[in-house]
Amino acid sequence: MKNKLLLFLTVCLPVFAFGQEQTPVIPETTFDIYGFVMTDIIYNADQEHPDWQDGLRPTKLPTMENDPSYTAGGTMYFGVRQSRLGFKSSTQTKYGELKTQFEWELFGTGGDAGQTTPRLRHAYGQLGKWGVGQTWSPFMDIDVFPNSVEYWGPTGMVFYRNVQIRYMPIQGPTFMTIALERPGGSADGTNYSQIEDLDNTRAKLSIPDLSAEYRKATKWGYIEIAGIARYLAWEDMDTDDGTDLTDNTLGWGLHLSSNIKFAKIATARLGFVYGEGIQNYMNDATTDLAVQYNPTNLSKPYSGEVLPMYGVSAFVDLQWNERFSSTVGYSMIQIDNIEDQPYSTFETGTYGLANLMYYPVKNVMMGVEVQYGARENKNEGVGYASAPDSYLDDASAMRVQFSFKYNFSQTFKTPAAAK
Repeated sequence: MKNKLLLFLTVCLPVFAFGQEQTPVIPETTFDIYGFVMTDIIYNADQEHPDWQDGLRPTKLPTMENDPSYTAGGTMYFGVRQSRLGFKSSTQTKYGELKTQFEWELFGTGGDAGQTTPRLRHAYGQLGKWGVGQTWSPFMDIDVFPNSVEYWGPTGMVFYRNVQIRYMPIQGPTFMTIALERPGGSADGTNYSQIEDLDNTRAKLSIPDLSAEYRKATKWGYIEIAGIARYLAWEDMDTDDGTDLTDNTLGWGLHLSSNIKFAKIATARLGFVYGEGIQNYMNDATTDLAVQYNPTNLSKPYSGEVLPMYGVSAFVDLQWNERFSSTVGYSMIQIDNIEDQPYSTFETGTYGLANLMYYPVKNVMMGVEVQYGARENKNEGVGYASAPDSYLDDASAMRVQFSFKYNFSQTFKTPAAAK
């Protein structure tokens, strides 16, 4: 009897224990619904593009004096296009955290510019150190964006959500990201397939953009460096005239950014970027490429040239107390255009603001903000010593914006359980 009992304990109990350990378990999942309703009331002192009244973009300021297609100075605008809705989830797995994000807003761009058309911001999934979908490009730093109510943001800031596959070998406050990104797109829904004045060509998007970032966290904030490399190619769709404009070139950029906390109530948000052919990744810029005329080359009389540029963004957020905050700062972008570009070509953009925000209760914000934007044009080229009188050398816009924002969020948890 004793031997039989020993045999039972030796054979059956390990089998029973093994079965218990292999019982599938459904991990805990956290699901968030979040967003905000936001109303903007804007007084425009100067002419602005009618599709961009609730976003201050120097590239969209007029290039002709008293352009009838622009709004008159001294007009009011009421809008709700900044309103947003999003969903997030988080689940712990044996391969690491599984995260998803799906987020929309009502700020139409591209063909929907000026409309309250749902616009996709994030459609992204991540498992452990790998992520796939549309989210912030590693070449940008969202923490440089100031605490402002103007929608579009600093003109000299790298700002782009792109479709990508990314690998994150280092995670946490100090992190590193490497990504392959969709080529050819831009923040406002256009792409370099429309090379300025280069007819009968189309983009050949055969190689993804390669981007990377590394952030070092410190006691006073962080410092981050990022880079990008791009293969830009296009092909001539009509070679019957004896010319072939098919060509390619390389674009590249370096981006240095930082947050510096000081004086207990202040955070400086700083960014500097330099590169060639990276305008699509900038918050407010024009084309990556321009047409260069080559009169000595009969078979290729025109070529596409990448345009060098640099951008600066410097803002300070001040949290006076739990009820009041302020932001003040400046941003600019400078593009080194080529000789053959038209005199109305955008060359320099500047952007600045100052505000006062009030938070009467949790999840409610109201504020007033003074904004200034300006553009300078190339003003030389295409056979002219200077622009005709009807064209502007520069244009500017002064605005006052009142905004009201109501946040909402709700978290749901599904507890872990055996199947």
